[in-house]
Amino acid sequence: MWRVESPAMVDRGSDVARFVATVNQQADFFEEGAPIVVSRAPGRLDLMGGIADYSGALVLELPLAVATFVAAQRTSDRCLTVRSLALGPDADADVSVPLQALDDVESARLLLAQDPPRRWAAYALGAIPVLRRERGVAIAGGVRLLVDSSVPLSKGVSSSAALEVAAMNAIAAAFDLTLAPRDLALLCQTVENVVVGAPCGVMDQMTVAWGERDRLLALLCQPAELQGQIALPPTLEVWGIDSGIRHEVGGADYTGVRIGAFMGYRLIAAVARLPVKEVANGHVEIVDAKWGGYLANVTPAKWESKYRDQLPEVMEGGFFLRAFRGISDPVTQVDPTRTYRVRHPTAHPIYEHHRVQYFRNLLQRGAEREEDRFMLGELMYQSHASYGTCGLGSGGTDRLVALVRKAGTAGGLYGAKITGGGSGGVVAVLARAGSQAAVEGIAGEYERLTGRAAMVLGGSSDGAGRFGVVRLRC
Repeated sequence: MWRVESPAMVDRGSDVARFVATVNQQADFFEEGAPIVVSRAPGRLDLMGGIADYSGALVLELPLAVATFVAAQRTSDRCLTVRSLALGPDADADVSVPLQALDDVESARLLLAQDPPRRWAAYALGAIPVLRRERGVAIAGGVRLLVDSSVPLSKGVSSSAALEVAAMNAIAAAFDLTLAPRDLALLCQTVENVVVGAPCGVMDQMTVAWGERDRLLALLCQPAELQGQIALPPTLEVWGIDSGIRHEVGGADYTGVRIGAFMGYRLIAAVARLPVKEVANGHVEIVDAKWGGYLANVTPAKWESKYRDQLPEVMEGGFFLRAFRGISDPVTQVDPTRTYRVRHPTAHPIYEHHRVQYFRNLLQRGAEREEDRFMLGELMYQSHASYGTCGLGSGGTDRLVALVRKAGTAGGLYGAKITGGGSGGVVAVLARAGSQAAVEGIAGEYERLTGRAAMVLGGSSDGAGRFGVVRLRC
């Protein structure tokens, strides 16, 4: 039987003891006698900032109580094997590949990310080639990973980042490498961008790695600068309600909006006469002393007065490439056959960065007045509406937000917005403390109206960096 090396570690949460019991139930998966390292990473709720992270905005993120556990064991064979106990019926629960098959990130991407039933394994096993390339970790033997998770899949609460961070942290510790939370997050972003091929920003991984229980992580995504952990005023609490509509960061809507924002930044650079150097394959380098390379640093006033009317609502990709040669985003590429929204995806991070700064200032002042709490909610409603103009709304999330707005402050509910990459997923709700019944009432009404189950997410827990690792021995 596997036991915790330091019994005091179990006190970090009842879910730790449950996962240790799961490891013992899956004892035949592991090699007898070799030690096991366990890591834990929570899901996250995007309160404000969302898709503006890739444009350098400030974001405010809450680590959730639900979490992903990964147990890692070095083995004597030369196989990399991962088993998940938390997958849907369309995925392979067990994935095993020869060690040499993941010699580099490109091999890992071709082998795993392009095979739909095994694509989930790229989030976990992608740590192997990334650690080799970025940290020079010598991995000569096999590795086995056991995954279990309570983070809802494809709901916009970072199930992918939780898996990446828990797997990366456990594998690194198994090879006696300790990663600082920021380094852990950036390595995991590399896994998702390069191995999985999903063009995510860094806010999910940073929250999952660096978050603190019951506090909002304030992250300036330029590229990943922690600006503190903000305690919610005792008068407020945050909830999530699942719309029952699947969310996918790698989906066409999110990617198209991201590309549209970078097309807009390239057009603004042309109007501002910033020096531009063509790199290759539809990519350019913009020498930007004005805004440091981040669209979010353009002020709303400057956008309205100087740039807004210079940008088209939409633009065909082929025309853009012929006229402007490419975008500065290294993880996406303009499709010459596709027409992209440009003006709204460009405006969103400019206004969202401003909204999030105002939101943070209200929280830091304590949001003691009812009018301050009302304004917090209004900022969330504005953010949600902006998602919609970008094309990232959904009927389900719009319905949930409308139900929250209808209940209003009289029902203890101040505001709501879609989270993460949009196009479905979870809605974040800002509520008066003690409003759980009201939030559950919204979920029940939504289920009655739509026929979709609406799970309520509450609670918070520490990120992987504060949790550390738990070591198990027979």
